[in-house]
Amino acid sequence: MSKFCFSGPLLLAIVPLLSAQEAGEATRGGDWPTWGHDASRNMACEASGLPTGFKAGEFIGVSDEIDPNTTENVRWISKLGSQSYGNPTIANGRVYVGTNNDAPRDKRFKGDRCVLNCLDEATGDLIWQLNVPKLGTGKVSDWEFLGICSSPTVDGDRVYLVTNRCEVMCLDVNGMTDGNQGFAGEGLYAAWPEKEPLPVEEHDADILWTLNMIDECGVFPHNITTSAVLVVDDALWVTTSNGVDYGHVETPAPFAPCLIKVDKMSGELIGEEASGLSQRIFHSNWTSPAYLRTGEEGNRLELGLFGGPDGFVYAFDPEPVEDEDGYLILTERWRCDANRADYRVKDGKKLKYATRNGPSEVLSTVISWGGRVYAVIGQDPEHGEGVGRLVCIDPSGSGDVSGTHVVWSYDGINRSMSTPSIADGLIYVADYSGFIYCLDALTGELLWRHDTMAHIWGSTLVADGKVYIGNEDGYLTILPAGRTLDSKKVVEVDMTSPVYSSPVAANGVLYVATHTHLFAIEAGASPAGKPEKEGK
Repeated sequence: MSKFCFSGPLLLAIVPLLSAQEAGEATRGGDWPTWGHDASRNMACEASGLPTGFKAGEFIGVSDEIDPNTTENVRWISKLGSQSYGNPTIANGRVYVGTNNDAPRDKRFKGDRCVLNCLDEATGDLIWQLNVPKLGTGKVSDWEFLGICSSPTVDGDRVYLVTNRCEVMCLDVNGMTDGNQGFAGEGLYAAWPEKEPLPVEEHDADILWTLNMIDECGVFPHNITTSAVLVVDDALWVTTSNGVDYGHVETPAPFAPCLIKVDKMSGELIGEEASGLSQRIFHSNWTSPAYLRTGEEGNRLELGLFGGPDGFVYAFDPEPVEDEDGYLILTERWRCDANRADYRVKDGKKLKYATRNGPSEVLSTVISWGGRVYAVIGQDPEHGEGVGRLVCIDPSGSGDVSGTHVVWSYDGINRSMSTPSIADGLIYVADYSGFIYCLDALTGELLWRHDTMAHIWGSTLVADGKVYIGNEDGYLTILPAGRTLDSKKVVEVDMTSPVYSSPVAANGVLYVATHTHLFAIEAGASPAGKPEKEGK
């Protein structure tokens, strides 16, 4: 279960050169306000002075607290729950990270619940917390003891996320310190399924609005709801996590959308895909949307990008149009099969899903860079390892472009849930089998491969001339970025517990979330201070 990435000269002649931000180049610094840093979702950023090595510390006795005096180059450590799959977001002096409630900071909330912590960027201290009840459906739609898997998105004074309850939610970055605004029903929401509301306290999150995708869109979430909300101008793009039933036999909501567009201020639904995606779902759709904006004024190409649950990459026109029934529809511009043809049909026989050589969906996030689109295929880790594929797509087509607009593909990769990173014309991507690949982003030429010796769930980060990646065995691997790999310069850091999320960098600090702790890593940082005390 996923708890919760023509010829070259001809293409370059067709697609105008972009600014660094539009292209998703690694020329960005400062905050990390959303998954993938910006709308391109490219896991790369400009940073300097990040440590090449550090010590994550040792546990105090048999406790789950880490002795800060045993750390090195660690600014602070924040205790999370027991299962943390979401990725941290850093903006305006605050860090946001999802987890579960197995290390409760607030004694009002007991048992299996989901949590979003808002922390002080300088100290790691808790500012406020969103505490969300489970749906009560168990593994069917809200897997036990999974926390918030959505990586939050910060836009101005608002935080957007997708909760375990299949809701798109908007929060006030200031929590309750500037008053209870908007929703004003936080007490009753937190008390569910009880009818008596809990008292609202100063360290609680301030909910501005929610959009329930089960009620509003007819969605049937499979296992867990997870998507990193994408903000483009005045709207949100959100994946619904619609999926199959618990027996993996049927899709209970075959006509529900897999992708929606929402007004970011009001939470009103303003568009949904109607391409029949839910009728072609293999398992679920847990990926996150991306955006392509390229070209010059008057000849600009803008597309919403989406990794499909059927193994196709999709591009949608940004502006919804009204259909004959009055629904606002996101029009499909093109689709491209990210699977090789013989993953679907071989020797005249249709290959089954969840078999080693069969087709896969797109679980990682599609990225845009240099006027091109990049995607990898993969499956739920419970399905094990299998054949994969990395594709580079020319986005200028229409209709089914599988046979016409794949610039290059690389079939040597295994199944992957990892979003790619591109910097200096090189693409780095991990697969579930534990390998890191470096290829030429323009030609698809494989330059090197490195084995981390353990399964990888997260994504590579390229920053400060280094490639960072965590694995299931709890090691963070740091590799030198570049066209050649000197294995003697590869560093492995024991993070004390499994790393299922992806490292990110902001304002000169590297953030790594393990299952149980969030580390703020900074070159020359002194010990992180005393172990945290339990909250109220």
